[in-house]
Amino acid sequence: MHSSTSSSDARHDAADEYLRQSAPDRYARQTAADRPGVAQPVPVRPVPVQPWGRILLGAVLLLALLVTGWEEYWRAYGVRPSITNNFGLWAIQRRRIDAGEGDATVLAGASRLYFDMQLHVWERMAGRRPIQLSFEGTSPLAAVEDLAADPQFTGRLLIAVEPDLFFSGYEYRGGAIRYARKESPSQRTGQWLSMHLIEPYLAFDDPDYSLQTVLARQRWPARPGLHSFTRVRKLAETEADRNSHLWDKVDIDPKYRALARSIWAEEFVPSDDDPSPAEAMKSEKEQIERSAKAVARLRVRGVKVLFVRMPSTGPFLEFEDRMHPRARSWDALLSATRAPGIHFEDYPELQGYNLPEWSHLARADAERFTAALYRIIERDFWGLKTVASAVQSNAEPAR
Repeated sequence: MHSSTSSSDARHDAADEYLRQSAPDRYARQTAADRPGVAQPVPVRPVPVQPWGRILLGAVLLLALLVTGWEEYWRAYGVRPSITNNFGLWAIQRRRIDAGEGDATVLAGASRLYFDMQLHVWERMAGRRPIQLSFEGTSPLAAVEDLAADPQFTGRLLIAVEPDLFFSGYEYRGGAIRYARKESPSQRTGQWLSMHLIEPYLAFDDPDYSLQTVLARQRWPARPGLHSFTRVRKLAETEADRNSHLWDKVDIDPKYRALARSIWAEEFVPSDDDPSPAEAMKSEKEQIERSAKAVARLRVRGVKVLFVRMPSTGPFLEFEDRMHPRARSWDALLSATRAPGIHFEDYPELQGYNLPEWSHLARADAERFTAALYRIIERDFWGLKTVASAVQSNAEPAR
């Protein structure tokens, strides 16, 4: 009596013989229908003899050609390599405070303070570069509260107020603080590698011009009853220490400038998603109360706090004045926090600049504005002549 093993071997031998006789193509896989009465064996497909070295070389060359073409396309459009402003980049600057630079000047705001303050100009005038903790499209209050809770921070804090963001409490980038606290070693390593090996050399690595972003930006058929807002396009270029400036294309390309303006204009049109006047006023009061509490904690440690209302113009300024009147928002903020403030409309030297899309200064104007603002700050607020008055103000009991 044959064993099961020998029976299996006999069946496989029969199958192999059948394959040799009926399958002229040795790479074709036979099915049970092709071998009636013969059990289907485990298929074995030999690797065909091919010039694999040349195939691999061709694939690499094709990839290089496609990447080069994509890169050249966007460079011709005006895109240049720059560092991506992400949570990891923000975390690097935030860690400086706890690593021995707690007495530094810190900038906290939204995109205007981020784009318009040129760190190299400030450093040239002050002798020390400030730490940039601003973030586009985000109220700075979460960052201010984080600094207020950090005993390591004892320096100076310049807080920018962009009315529609500050007084609404909108925190598009609110996750940066949590990310900085929990950033893993692998995330830090990935950030370093990207900053040093990829971003300085590849323009298409910009998030606004990655392939998936470009595809998502294509026009799709409109759906009745659905109003969609256009996502804000690339506006600035960023360096490794988060020094940023308005992208020159916004200033010199009329078509792109019109696109940027049209995107802002979408915000000026009332929609069903807008808060009611009562809700807007309630939000204003809540943000002012948050500010007062944070400034009080900072004042206890001797931190000098200064608010600044950065320039805006045209329809954007009209929208901000309509939604957040100065007396109800800016003036109330300074009163509640008992902190000084600089409003661009109060200083002739902070007016008359070029804001291509109504909200941010052109690059050359940002450098002049930074110098003008610094001179005002040192002359009227943080200079030697104001030390005595600042000490007296800090000693006054909170109201």
